[in-house]
Amino acid sequence: MSDRAHDPLADDAVTPPGAELLARAAAHLAPELPLLTELGARFAAAGHELALVGGPVRDAVLGRVSPDLDLTTSARPEQIEEVLTGWAEHTWDLGRAFGTIGARRGDRTLEITTYRADAYDPDSRKPVVAFGDNLEDDLVRRDFTVNAMALRLPQVHFVDRHDGLGDLAAGVLRTPHTPQVSFSDDPLRMMRAARFASQLGLRLAPDVRSAMADMAGRIEIVSAERIREELNRLLLSDDPRAGLEVLVDTGLAAIVLPELPALQLEVDEHHRHKDVYEHSLIVLEQAIALEAPVGADGPDAVPGPDLVLRLAALLHDIGKPATRRFEPRGGVSFHHHEVVGAKLARARLRALRYDKDTTRSVCRLIELHLRFHGYGTGEWTDSAVRRYITDAGPLLGRLHKLTRSDSTTRNRRKAARLAATYDDLETRIERLREQEDLAAVRPELNGNQIAEVLGIEPGPVLGRAYKHLLAVRLDQGFLGRDAAEAELRRWWAEQQER
Repeated sequence: MSDRAHDPLADDAVTPPGAELLARAAAHLAPELPLLTELGARFAAAGHELALVGGPVRDAVLGRVSPDLDLTTSARPEQIEEVLTGWAEHTWDLGRAFGTIGARRGDRTLEITTYRADAYDPDSRKPVVAFGDNLEDDLVRRDFTVNAMALRLPQVHFVDRHDGLGDLAAGVLRTPHTPQVSFSDDPLRMMRAARFASQLGLRLAPDVRSAMADMAGRIEIVSAERIREELNRLLLSDDPRAGLEVLVDTGLAAIVLPELPALQLEVDEHHRHKDVYEHSLIVLEQAIALEAPVGADGPDAVPGPDLVLRLAALLHDIGKPATRRFEPRGGVSFHHHEVVGAKLARARLRALRYDKDTTRSVCRLIELHLRFHGYGTGEWTDSAVRRYITDAGPLLGRLHKLTRSDSTTRNRRKAARLAATYDDLETRIERLREQEDLAAVRPELNGNQIAEVLGIEPGPVLGRAYKHLLAVRLDQGFLGRDAAEAELRRWWAEQQER
């Protein structure tokens, strides 16, 4: 396509949908234009080109907030720093080899990168970095057309050689170059395509989807950390399902999250009309619907988007393929799939380099997600409810959401019954919380007192005695010092007889 330069503040050279999008972009960028044009004038005075590019332009067209301002320039890194001297309050080197300098002025953060004109060897896993000298070559090497739009500064001319504006209006995700070249540039772009399906509601162009399916294996050269961060962005979007379906349908999930497509082969024991894969996506959607607004407070509030809850919802049934058994009378069972699933989740999250806290929390939720089904119609003792609370610990709010979301039955009576039963459990939890400080449950005797009563030194035996008194505390509630000491002596006498 030929280059199109437009003034977004007054454009009548595009189709009505495009003109409407440009008008929205102009309104959205209005607060930033004084700073951008001032900086553009400084670069122009020094003999360099400058343009706002990529995400900030796309987000302005969509009326979305972009956290940073990304710019591209003909200036080399050392020249960028020269121009910024005396204007920016602070600058830093974000990647000199790739031509990127960061800057801050007021409350705005900018990233300024030298034009790129990379050359790629199809037999190589890494691009050959080469600085370019014009905006057009820089735009063609960007991941998608919707990110290949720019505003030349200080003129504020809109540049859209690859019709990213039209693609946004049509809701289509295409690449400026061929998808094969784009994905060879950086295979992570295939996961980014899935993320944009979730985040921006874009559908993949046929050639993009086909190339992703053909080149899925190339994702193996990308670091686990980069894959994890892209997966997180997808999961934290408004519609993770759309992107997850792209990952599964193109074969990418078989490499980065193989436990997910494996669920397609399994029949859910409660719902013969849907597989466990479909069930898991519904549970994820229902868990998201139960997240509280940002800033919500309360002992069990789960403000969204919550990565731990969403990971647990997506992975809660991944133990089913390994535990499926066909029963003699024709049924299907998945005994202990929550235990197996937690182990599988731990291995996968570690492989993706998730931090220990996230991994531990997700796996604990998977372990506990069936615990409620032993509640029946409310037969649990107060002791069992205490254990439910203390076993979940700080994850109780998330466990509430996960357990409720795990009901995907279309039987309205059954769904209502399950909801009412869980309502009853939550009511009992709140009543016990009012009566006891369960978050601080401790035996009536501490370690030193136990050692004194039994006449023993610190060690494994003392640890077992403490755990016994804690279990008694959970089972029977508050006993008092004398009763606790009597129970300790009874337990100790029993141990001595063994």
